[in-house]
Amino acid sequence: MSENVIYSINGPVVKVKNASSFSMLEMVYVGHAKLMGEVISISDQFTTIQVYETTTGLKPGEPVISTGSPICATLGPGILRNIFDGIERPLKAIAEQSGAFIEAGSDVDSLDVGALWDVTVTVKVGDQVKGGDVYATCPETDLIVHKCMIAPGLKGTVVEVKENGKYTVNDWVVKVQDEQGNVHECTLCQKWPIKTPRPINERLPISIPLVTGQRVIDTLFPIAKGGTAAIPGGFGTGKTMTQHQIAKWCDADIIVYVGCGERGNEMTQVLEEFSELIDPKSGKPLTDRTVLIANTSNMPVAAREASIYTGVTLAEYYRDMGYHVAIMADSTSRWAEALREISGRLEEMPAEEGFPAYLPSRLSQFYERAGYMKNLNGTEGSVSIIGAVSPQGADFSEPVTQNTKRFVRCFWALDKALAYARHYFAINWTQSYSDYVYDLEKWYDKNVGPKFVSDRQELSYILAEEAKLNEIVKLMGPDVLPEDQKLIMEIAKVVRVGYLQQNAFHKDDTYVPMEKQLKMMEVILYLNKKCQEAVAQGKVVRAISETGIFEQVIKMKYDIPNDHIEKLDTYYHDIDEAVKSVA
Repeated sequence: MSENVIYSINGPVVKVKNASSFSMLEMVYVGHAKLMGEVISISDQFTTIQVYETTTGLKPGEPVISTGSPICATLGPGILRNIFDGIERPLKAIAEQSGAFIEAGSDVDSLDVGALWDVTVTVKVGDQVKGGDVYATCPETDLIVHKCMIAPGLKGTVVEVKENGKYTVNDWVVKVQDEQGNVHECTLCQKWPIKTPRPINERLPISIPLVTGQRVIDTLFPIAKGGTAAIPGGFGTGKTMTQHQIAKWCDADIIVYVGCGERGNEMTQVLEEFSELIDPKSGKPLTDRTVLIANTSNMPVAAREASIYTGVTLAEYYRDMGYHVAIMADSTSRWAEALREISGRLEEMPAEEGFPAYLPSRLSQFYERAGYMKNLNGTEGSVSIIGAVSPQGADFSEPVTQNTKRFVRCFWALDKALAYARHYFAINWTQSYSDYVYDLEKWYDKNVGPKFVSDRQELSYILAEEAKLNEIVKLMGPDVLPEDQKLIMEIAKVVRVGYLQQNAFHKDDTYVPMEKQLKMMEVILYLNKKCQEAVAQGKVVRAISETGIFEQVIKMKYDIPNDHIEKLDTYYHDIDEAVKSVA
């Protein structure tokens, strides 16, 4: 029996009196049910623990057992295709054991310890190895080869190696003798503290975009591999759907989707959709390269904080293998609310809107774990973080949105008016921005076309001019505008409806390759140039509009298949003919 016992219970916060054996951020087991908890405060009199499970039924006097280690994620084959809760317990295994609800103190291994993996050992006796070096591989899914790596910090000589064959995650396949003469057994899995970033060799400059196939993102507000983005928006503006679409189509090797405090029906939709989706690049199920962390709004509030760290730790583990990983955090506002609730129970001094004073530092610690890295084993990999923010009443001046804005370089502001007008994506082009455009310019010049960035700037200019003219139109009506400004309004409509708006259910519009995006931009800008010349000659915009050329250009996204992009060249002739036909 433990000598440390519960003194008081306040929701998920438990206090132990006169305990001296605990250390900060240590994992402990609380009560007879062995609920998982973490030490978050120590004084000479009280040790404070936050419990990651429901404390219903817990009583003072029950034991608190020390483990001597921080909360760790188990990293090994079997993570992909799986669904975990916030503290990396597999929900499918729990459902088989105890039904639809998670029992308090459920003790289920994170990875299937009985599954056999077809292992190929890649080192031999006498090899010198160090942290990060790959010593074995196995096909985790049809799409991803799992690389078992020496734990960071371990360095030595391989003294024993098993034959290639089938092994479980807890079987050792290699033994390494360190410089002190101690022998370490290297199994297929390792543990890592979730709040400690995994070590790297160096952080590399960001220079490659995360291609999503969504025009408003790829063209106007791109995110880089290893970059960070925030998606703020009010209720019903499409934050979750935006993340779903990026997860389906972006060119990351692996997707980590963290549902942090989201509604259960939304997570169910994610699980059902992802299991039915086919990866467009491989023809295999999308779940073969996806891991889901489901921490719904009715789960214990403290586990929300852990879910974010668990997700980013899994992402860093696959990054260390040399993969490009995209993590979707939905939503960081629920995570911040969990921090606020626990901070209130700890009776800490509140800052703005009741959030704890350390909210900015916690957000920065999370987003700083993104990056394009050179790993310990010499490979290159990246973690891109895309976090949804749910400001109450769509008020972007609230603390979570404002502090997130400080630490991300890409801001996709969702607009309620656009969402209700069924404009998908509802990304507001006047409030959103991306600081990655010029970092990616060389890549665009080499892989898409030298005119991509300049065309993008022209498109942005047209939209900015329309925003200014809209103020006049609201006051005085469109008829007061001169012809050249009327033309800006018409071309801006073509940009908005024909280019920025996408149809997720259309086979050629749900994903658009970069080459087609550039060609579509060039057609729209050619239309703008020819119409400007016509207006300068005294032709009326309404007459040009009546030829139907604007509607024809708007529909090109549907009319030209992605595998026949060259057909977009026919539009130049159609534009010339339409403009010539105007008297």
